[in-house]
Amino acid sequence: MAKDFKTAYKTIMDDHFPKQMEVSFVGDNGQRQTLFYEKVSWVIDGVEKGLRYGENPGQEAALYKLVNGNLVLGDVRSIQPGRCLVTDVELLQSGKHPGKTNLTDVDNALNILRYLGAAPCTVIVKHNNPCGVARGHSLAESYERANMADRVAAFGGAIVLNREVDTATAERIAENYAEVVAAPEFAPGVMDLFGKKKNLRVMKVADMSRLAQYAGARVVDFKALVDGGLAVQWSFVPETLSREKLFPAQTTFKGRDYKIARPPTDREIEDMLFGWLIECGVTSNSVIFVKDGATIGIGTGEQDRVGVAEIARDKAYRKLADRLCWERLKVPYNELKEASVRKEIDGEVARRKGGIAGSCMVSDGFFPFRDGVDVGLREGVTAVIQPGGSERDFESIEACNEAGAAMVYTGQRCFKH
Repeated sequence: MAKDFKTAYKTIMDDHFPKQMEVSFVGDNGQRQTLFYEKVSWVIDGVEKGLRYGENPGQEAALYKLVNGNLVLGDVRSIQPGRCLVTDVELLQSGKHPGKTNLTDVDNALNILRYLGAAPCTVIVKHNNPCGVARGHSLAESYERANMADRVAAFGGAIVLNREVDTATAERIAENYAEVVAAPEFAPGVMDLFGKKKNLRVMKVADMSRLAQYAGARVVDFKALVDGGLAVQWSFVPETLSREKLFPAQTTFKGRDYKIARPPTDREIEDMLFGWLIECGVTSNSVIFVKDGATIGIGTGEQDRVGVAEIARDKAYRKLADRLCWERLKVPYNELKEASVRKEIDGEVARRKGGIAGSCMVSDGFFPFRDGVDVGLREGVTAVIQPGGSERDFESIEACNEAGAAMVYTGQRCFKH
C-alpha cells in the first residue's frame, strides 16, 4: 500500500520541551542575570498544544514567551518582559495548530512593520522573507499592492497588516489562499468572511497597535550550531530612520576624491528609506527595488551581489508580466496560451523595464564593484541606497553619475542570516 505522505502535514507532534525555560548569563564576578520563559499553547478542538511541528513535519518544536528577568550587557538592555507580540497572539480562527514557520513568518513581518507605522502597510511573508511590502492610502490598497507585487509567491503566505482589518480588505484577502492573517484588530463582519476559509489562521496581535514602541528594542539572538554550541548576538537595530541619517555618496581612491553629482529628490528619499527598512528584514545577500511605496523586485539569500541584483531584476520582469496578465485576463502569465497576447504583454514589460524604471535600488551590503549597481541603472533606476565602505566605492559613484542617478550611504550594513 502506498504511504500517505499528506498525513505528515496534518499530524500534531507531541513535544517533550518543558513548560518553563531559564537562560542565565553569569558575569566574571559571578553575578547572574536570568531570563525566564513559559511555553505557549492553545486549545483547538479540545486539544491543548503549542506548535504543531517545527520547520518540517517530524521536528518537535515549542514556542516560549519571556515572562520575567532582565539582561544588561554593557550599555545594551534587552526588551522587558510582558511586551509580547507573536508569543501572545490570540487565535481567532485556526483550522489546525500553527507551525513554527507560521509564527516566524509573522514575527519577521512585525520586525519590518515596527518601522513603517506612519501609513497603512501590508507585509506578505513566505519562508521568512517578504514577497511584497506596500503602503497605501487605505489598508485595502496596501494589501492589493503588496499582493500584486508578487502574486505567485504570496500564495499560501502570512499576511500581516498594521491596521484594523476592515471588510474591504478582508474581501480582497478572501479572494486568495493564505496560511495566516495577522493584525491588531478585526472589524465586525470580517471573521464571517474569514470563516469560509476553514484552514486560515487568523491571529490578533493586540500589542501591534503600539508597534512603534518596539523600534530599537533589542533581544538576544541565539544561533544553535551543529556541535550543540551557540553563537549569540544582540538583534540588529537599523539606525537610518530619517533623511538626516543619510550620507551623500563620496570616497577617496588613490588620492582622488569622488562624490555623487545629483542629490536625491524627496520622493526618492521616501522610497529609499522605505526600502532600507524592508531590506533589514530580508535574508542577505539581498537587493530589492522599490517604487512609490511598494516593492517591485526582491532578490534574497544569494552568494554574490551582482547575482542577487540580477535575480531581483528578473523577478521584477516576471512579476510585472504576471500582474498585467492577471489584471486584464484573470489568467496567470504562466498559463497564458494566446501567443499574440503574450507578445503584447512581453512588449509592455520590456518597454517599462519590468517596472524598474524610475525605482530605487536597495542593497544590504556595499557593492564591491560597479557591476551590481549597473544592473539597476541599465533598467532605469534613479536612486541607490547602500551602506558604502567598499574599497571601490568610486566605481559605483561613477556609474551613478554617468546615469544621472542619486546615491546615498547608510553607513551601516544590515545583513540577516
